[in-house]
Amino acid sequence: MIKIVTIGVYGFTEDGFFQALQKAKVDTFCDIRQRRGVRGAKYAFVNSKRLQERLTELGIRYLHRKDLAPTTAVRQRQKEADKANKTAKRQRTALGSAFIAAYQAEILADFAPQSLLDDLDPDTQTVALFCVEREPAACHRSLVANKLQRELGLAMEHIVP
Repeated sequence: MIKIVTIGVYGFTEDGFFQALQKAKVDTFCDIRQRRGVRGAKYAFVNSKRLQERLTELGIRYLHRKDLAPTTAVRQRQKEADKANKTAKRQRTALGSAFIAAYQAEILADFAPQSLLDDLDPDTQTVALFCVEREPAACHRSLVANKLQRELGLAMEHIVP
């Protein structure tokens, strides 16, 4: 049975991030970001090229599922909610209802969970769903994980710093 874990990068050190993946026995890393880079040096280790190189060194397969990334229009819904609540992106603890509704209608409605399983190697045991936010409830990865758990009965855990 495949297990799903979710992880963001904010709040982790580089060593702590990769140690958390190893501790969770992640063998497949599923990047669900639209843009696979972050600004600044602190989290540059999750910029796509560097990230993929490090995962390869650790023996962790890398998979990019851009179809699970929120579109620019969907992300705009969250930006508006954050602005209205005077909440900085990195301080957000939960997604706004407008974002959730838009993400479910525009992304998850067309997502067949079996398609993710079909992308995995036959020996996959633990898949990490990755985006950047620290708190799972503040990130679309929790919505994807919940759908996988609900529709496929997969075990699920959130990894936080």
